Amino acid sequence: MRPKMIFADESGNIYDHPELEMAGRSGTKLVAPDEAEIIPAPPHTQFFTMPGRMPVGWDQRRRRYEAVDEMFGKICYPAAAFPPPGYTRTFLPATMLCDIDLILPLWAYTAAGWLEDRFWIAAVKVDDFDRWNPDHYDVEEISPKVEALLREHPENRLIRHLSRCVARYHCFNAMNLFYRRWECGIPTSPSCNAACIGCLSWQSPERCPASQDRIDFVPTVEEIVQIALPHLEEAEGAIVSFGQGCEGEPLLQADLIAEAIRRLRSQTDKGTIHLNTNGSLPPGVERLCDAGLDSIRISLNSARSAFYHRYYKPKGYSFDDVIKSMKIAKSNGLFLSINLLVYPGFTDSGDELWALMDLIDEVRPDMIQLRNLNIDPELYLRSINYRGGPGIGITRFMKAIGDEFPEVKFGYFNRPKEMFR
Repeated sequence: MRPKMIFADESGNIYDHPELEMAGRSGTKLVAPDEAEIIPAPPHTQFFTMPGRMPVGWDQRRRRYEAVDEMFGKICYPAAAFPPPGYTRTFLPATMLCDIDLILPLWAYTAAGWLEDRFWIAAVKVDDFDRWNPDHYDVEEISPKVEALLREHPENRLIRHLSRCVARYHCFNAMNLFYRRWECGIPTSPSCNAACIGCLSWQSPERCPASQDRIDFVPTVEEIVQIALPHLEEAEGAIVSFGQGCEGEPLLQADLIAEAIRRLRSQTDKGTIHLNTNGSLPPGVERLCDAGLDSIRISLNSARSAFYHRYYKPKGYSFDDVIKSMKIAKSNGLFLSINLLVYPGFTDSGDELWALMDLIDEVRPDMIQLRNLNIDPELYLRSINYRGGPGIGITRFMKAIGDEFPEVKFGYFNRPKEMFR
């Protein structure tokens, strides 16, 4: 049996269709997901409606896809899943666009269905690293720790900023600062040299709201060291991570970060110092390597220059600079991850797969993090001018890369240096 199509009413109540089966989308093409591409919805899966669209299901009897605008006397909306961390979606929701001007908020909309009294989603688990399991994070539990650190360092603007990230967004990396464990995020840059379509911290007024507020100051070296040093020395599996969703591009603050790293490494060799970046400024990457950076994660939506530029809209740098930064990181012995922003039907297209394989062969990354691209599916296709699909499937895409490059790990999360090899 196959899962039934699900849909939502105006109040957000979710129903399963009595006849139509779950469908998905790969690029611009509708598909009927096979068993290898769907899983029972894991704990902490969220569900969203998709206004301005109609849900589409597969009519097995008529052997065709059907859009549904009304059921039980109620207007129908597509119901989409949002997988928890560690899961990469394999198909988009099957929908028919009705309102081209309505842009959806920044979530990873994922095809979902209902079978045997539970939800199923189009996703695959790509990382078993348990430290980002939502069960480990409790805002109420951590509140006394937040208040205590604020009292201890009332002048530190970074601590105040990260305390707001905890309260407003339940950010796991921010919470880890106050738990004093695992990966702790350190934002530094209020400005950026790209205008990514799906930027989490800045969106133009005509599009959807940003997911979070961007940091509005540049911290001092002292503010950084004040929180990073005890984390490196005392936290279990300690990572201090520059480059967060609540900031612009950290390489624009490369001199500041390099000085902070030198200060930290003059006092401790413990823990992992990491950078999440767009890789736009190779000289900045070189300076950070010289200062003592341990690992780097460089984000891409595509291994092809044209599609990269259409999404990132870089200002003053090019795709070639990104590749150069990867090579600098590897030549300096850093653990290099490619943060691949996955969009089913584009990422797993034949041309994209071959381009990515060429890039892997050229730069030899240690890991590919398969991160879901949080964006309105229609907006992404329009923005990069892509009309292809279906892809070969995310699981087949992973197998093809794994067969060709068995030394490259797949994952979703950054690693402490104890796990680099």
